[in-house]
Amino acid sequence: MEFKDLIMERRSIRSYDGEKKVTKEQLEGIIKQAQMAPTWKNTQNARYYCVIGDKLDEVREKGLPSFNQKNSAGAALVVTTYVKGLAGYGPNGPTDDIEDVWGGYDLGIQNAYFILAAKEAGLDTLIMGIRHGDVLREMLSIPDDEVVVSVIAVGYRAAEPKLGPRKELDKIAKFI
Repeated sequence: MEFKDLIMERRSIRSYDGEKKVTKEQLEGIIKQAQMAPTWKNTQNARYYCVIGDKLDEVREKGLPSFNQKNSAGAALVVTTYVKGLAGYGPNGPTDDIEDVWGGYDLGIQNAYFILAAKEAGLDTLIMGIRHGDVLREMLSIPDDEVVVSVIAVGYRAAEPKLGPRKELDKIAKFI
């Protein structure tokens, strides 16, 4: 699929076909592609906690607010984190004034690769930033040195969403 077609077809999906299950092998392939994203000094600080088995319903019920439980029903869940204090740090500490923001930045790039790789593989996604991070940390044994950022629903769409409006280029870009 052409890249421009891929980005035009990818949507945030809030209705999944629960009869079609995402496999470990599918998620492994997607994560391997996401790993190709650039990271600060190649720190590769992103981590993925893939929930596809028996704990899926419990993680959805306890780790997500009710609206995101509904939005992700029928999909696998992938909790994304980054390791603190790697990106943006040198041997003497932070390299600039935004410090650990670079870890989130790198994870964001990798998550973008993740959702596009999923789409190319025939799967759809929804990135959910509203989640119960402390509950997810405990349920999935996420170490304290990782920041829980998002939960990505991954599955097969059950509905066709429309493309929302986009702002005019002159509203978002300045050419100097």
